[in-house]
Amino acid sequence: MLKKQEAPVAQEQDRQPGSEAQMHPPPEYDPRYPGSRRLEGKVAIITGGDSGIGRATAVLFAREGARIGILYKNKTEEEDATKTAGLIGKEGGECFLLAGDVAKPAVARAFVDEALRKFGRLDVVVCGAAEQHFQPKFEEIPEEQIERTFETNVFGQFHVIQAALPHLEKGASIICVTSVTAYRGQPVLLDYSSTKGAILALVRALAANLASKGIRVNGVAPGPIWTPLIPASFPEDKVKNFGKSSPLGRPGQPNEVAPSLLFLACEDSSYMSGQVLHPNGGDPVGG
Repeated sequence: MLKKQEAPVAQEQDRQPGSEAQMHPPPEYDPRYPGSRRLEGKVAIITGGDSGIGRATAVLFAREGARIGILYKNKTEEEDATKTAGLIGKEGGECFLLAGDVAKPAVARAFVDEALRKFGRLDVVVCGAAEQHFQPKFEEIPEEQIERTFETNVFGQFHVIQAALPHLEKGASIICVTSVTAYRGQPVLLDYSSTKGAILALVRALAANLASKGIRVNGVAPGPIWTPLIPASFPEDKVKNFGKSSPLGRPGQPNEVAPSLLFLACEDSSYMSGQVLHPNGGDPVGG
């Protein structure tokens, strides 16, 4: 039986992408079931793997036998990243951490190069790093914010995938994290919603482009999930009520999303490409 989940309390953080260590209550990242070694011998790299969905995915992948590379933004996320590395170690897994801005092509190349240097191969690419900014008035979105949100959310995925592709072989998996906002929109996250729509199109186009090589490309479109981005993006009153409007009446937890990424990473999904999974609390939007 699932334990009763604590509701978010009113809180704000003053920087992106936010600190998991400062959240109340803390997000749930522990895998819920014993592993079955579905990623035994595989190497996965995860952008934004220090916290939120990325952390839950990294720990679950480690439980399933993968060695992990994690890219996090900068020193302010170091506490979260170090904790995630420790959690991977408790699963008996190996990992490396790299700090850098995913929007910079040189960082993406360095991330891939470090995975190859450390582990000698690359099998799974998870593009999860993102930022979002609360702004209800479209005409007041600063140009710098629009550019930055697209650089992180869209260009970052392009850079990492481009760096990884020469090293991926038949059977490899690329997973792009999009969002329910790509389908439904979000009137106070206008630039973010637009980037997630672009990622959805990337999944479908790149899947067709790489099908002949046997490299699968899929996506995950979470609904309202309790991650550091939420208190780092929304005012306190919005945070307190976050997720209550979903059909299940609550926000989801990162460890309720990570199994979707595991499924797409492993051979259980060998006949799926160009698809998107929807761990969104019952929202009928999607397809």
